[in-house]
Formats: sequence, C-alpha cells, structure tokens
Amino acid sequence: MKNFESVADVNQLGSLIQKGMNLKADPLQAEALGKGKTLVLLFFNPSLRTRLSTEKAGINLGMSVINMNAGQGWQLEFEDGKIMNMDKAEHIREAAAVISQYADIIGIRTFPSLTDRERDYSDFILHQFMRYASVPLISLESAIRHPLQSLADLITIEEHKTKARPKVVLSWAPHPRALPQAVSNSFLEWVNRTDAELVITHPEGYDLAPQFSHGIPVTYKQEEAFEGADFIYTKNWSSFNQYGKILSQDPSWMITPEKMALTDNGKFMHCLPVRRNVVVADGVLDSDASLVIHQANNRTYAAQAVLHEILSTL
Repeated sequence: MKNFESVADVNQLGSLIQKGMNLKADPLQAEALGKGKTLVLLFFNPSLRTRLSTEKAGINLGMSVINMNAGQGWQLEFEDGKIMNMDKAEHIREAAAVISQYADIIGIRTFPSLTDRERDYSDFILHQFMRYASVPLISLESAIRHPLQSLADLITIEEHKTKARPKVVLSWAPHPRALPQAVSNSFLEWVNRTDAELVITHPEGYDLAPQFSHGIPVTYKQEEAFEGADFIYTKNWSSFNQYGKILSQDPSWMITPEKMALTDNGKFMHCLPVRRNVVVADGVLDSDASLVIHQANNRTYAAQAVLHEILSTL
C-alpha cells in the first residue's frame, strides 16, 4: 500500500478488517514496527476522533507523531502557475516536499468547499499533496471520502453482525447545516465491497454521486427501508445535484425508537459528532442498540491497521 485514499488502495479487504481486529486484541504487538519513524498529521479542518485515534494508532506502533493545525495561519497556494502576490505565502510544491523530509508518512484532513462540485470531486487538495510529496499519504478525510471512518465501520459491523449477509441501510437524517457527502460516499464504497445487502434511503433530491451509489437500491420511504435491517447507518449530507444545498430539514426523518423497532433487532451507527434529537432521538442513541462508541473506539485500530500496512513496505 503506497497511499491510502479509498478502498481501491486495499488489496484484501477481509484481511485488513481482520488485521484491525487483531491489533485491537493486542494493540502493542507491533510497537517495534514504527520505531524511528515519524507520522505528521495535517488538519485543514477541526478534528476530535480522527486526530486522537490516528495519533494513538501511531504511538501504538512505536512512531513519533507530530500534529499541525494547517488551516490556521498557514496559507498555502495549491494552484500551479499562480503569481503569488496575494495572501498565499507558500506553494504546495515546496510545502509537500519539505514535510516529506520530516515525515515517513503524512496524514491529511481536508473538507470540500460545497460550492465547486467539479473541484471538490477531483479531490484537488489531497491529490496536489500526493503529487508533490515523496512519502506515503493517508487521507484523514477528503472532500469526497472518509476511508478510515469506513474501515472502522466495517470492523464494527464484522464484530456485531449475527448473520453472514446482514442488511445494511444508509439513511439520511436532518441537520441544520450543509454537510459534505464524504462519509456517506465512502461508506457505500466500502460496504459495497462486502457481501452485505446494502440499501439507501433519503428524501427526494438527496441522491448521492453516481460513482458511489450506482447499482445500490434507493428508496424515498425510510420506514420501508428499515424493515428487517440489521444495521442502520445514519448520516446527513447536502445535495449532490444542487450542490451543497439544504433541500429539506424534515424532522420526520430523525431516527426514533419506533423506527428501530421495524428492524431485525438492528444496530444504530453514526460516525459522530451527532446532534441529539435532531439526527437521532436520545432513546436510540442511549440504547443498547447504539454502536457509536464502539465505532469511535475502532477508529484507532482502523488507522493502526493502515499504518501497519504502509510501514511494512518502508
């Protein structure tokens, strides 16, 4: 594994999931692997779980970890051929090359603009870093994907499934802000590589990008989708077709105990942070059906599995 951007970078998905579970059982088993190696984490957007879990994963593998809030006071120019006579003080060409001298692996977290779909869906910032860095890069979330979250989600499903082919539902839920499609896109991409029965449910107008949703059944009837489900994965996203827009804040799409009762003793999943009693009712989030804390815990072992894969090739 040279870089980690999406599930396409994974040769054996089942083996990577199992590696995460094995590392969870004994987190320090490979602490000598990263000795003398440095992991640099660049955050162009705020982070709680991604920052702490990835740092812990690096430490568990014996790495030194450096965190940088790259979006605060450090103005980078990403466009080639620019006359840099405005607010941008450094170009990505030099910045990525310099960071590569300090790091053995670089992790980068970026968000979309939600205004320029073509640029966002090219994953421009992430790919500019990959273009000019000389060491492996890990996506800590990009404009269109969140692969470490998705790997943690699959580890969680593997730990809690009660049948070989579970029914997994990705459900939109309301939110007061316009949010990216990255978590939802990535979840579809990863689950689609497993044997799960995958269904999407959302209000009309919230169809996800065809490159991620192609071939997956979609229904605009949420309760119909929930029937017999084993896992309900809930996330808000803004419109793809009317890019970045909030088309609906319909409170009837909130996840409630009554809706979870339609499932086959289904489990509730969310990447966090989550707005209580907007996205999901307290009665679901605080119930035994909720796996959100398990997912957050598995973020460490997902990151550790990916770092282990990359370190093994250095």
